[in-house]
Amino acid sequence: MSLTTEQRGAKYTTDYAVYFKDAEGNYVSPFHDIPTWADEANGIVNMVCEVPRWSNAKMEINTGAPLNPITQDVKKGKPRFVHNCFPHHGYIWNYGAVPQTWENPDAKDDHTGENGDNDPIDICDLSDSIAEVGEIKQVKILGVLAMIDDGETDWKLLGIDVNDPRAESLNDVGDIEKVMRGYLSATVEWFRIYKIPAGKPENRFAFEGQAKDKNFALSIIREARAQWQKLNSGEVVHPKIAPSGTMVGAAPISQEDAKATVAAAPEAAPDAPIDPSVNKWHYITL
Repeated sequence: MSLTTEQRGAKYTTDYAVYFKDAEGNYVSPFHDIPTWADEANGIVNMVCEVPRWSNAKMEINTGAPLNPITQDVKKGKPRFVHNCFPHHGYIWNYGAVPQTWENPDAKDDHTGENGDNDPIDICDLSDSIAEVGEIKQVKILGVLAMIDDGETDWKLLGIDVNDPRAESLNDVGDIEKVMRGYLSATVEWFRIYKIPAGKPENRFAFEGQAKDKNFALSIIREARAQWQKLNSGEVVHPKIAPSGTMVGAAPISQEDAKATVAAAPEAAPDAPIDPSVNKWHYITL
C-alpha cells in the first residue's frame, strides 16, 4: 500500500494534523484503512510511525477524529511533550501504532486483568533509522511488554524494521539482549519512569516487567485485531472513537466528506518554536 501524507497546521501546535492519502490521491485512515499485516506468516506488521526516535512531541493517531490524522496530544490545552529522563533523550525508538488493532476499554484483558486503553496497539521499532511522522514501516515482531498505565492495559510491542541490517539476527525477544545489549532493559526503564517528572507514579507491568516472546506477541496482535473488527463492523460502539475509514467500516467516509474535512483544517505552516524547558534533563530516583 503506497501512501503519502499531507500536513495541516503548524507542528507543535494544537492545529497540527497529518492526513494520509493512497496512490490515487484518496484520503485514508491510518487507523482503519491500512492492513495490520505486511506478512503475517513471518510475523511482520505495518507500523504507523507517530513519534520519531530522539524526539519529545507526543504525536498519536487521533482515534476520535474523522480520518484519524496524527495530531499532538494535548494536556491542559497545550501540546504535550515527554520529559528527558536521564540518560534517555525523548523517545528512544521510533514509536507508533499497528493499524486495524484496538484495545477495548470496556473489555478486561485475560492476561493482565485490566481493561484496554482505547487505542491501537503501540509498537517500538528498535532499528537505527530515524523515521518521519506518518512513515509506514514494515516491522518484524520480536516480543511484547504488558504495561499497566493508570489501571489500563497498554501493550508495547517490540520489533525491528525489516530493512535494518540487524533484522536478520533478531528473530525473538531473547535476541535483543544478544544483539543490542542493554536496549531491552532501557526500554523497560523508560516506560517505567517517563511520567514521573509530570507528577505521576511510575508505571507498572504485568509479568514482573519481563518481555514476552514473539509467539505471545503475535497472539496479542490477533486479539487486538479481533477487537478492532468488532468496532469497525459496528458490533461494538465506543463514543470516543471514529469507527470508520474511507475504505472499510459499517459507514465508510466518502471522499467528498474526507476532502471537506481536510479543507476545513488550517493550512500547513512552519514549525512552531519549542519551549526550551523541553530540553531539560530530569534525574529520577525510584
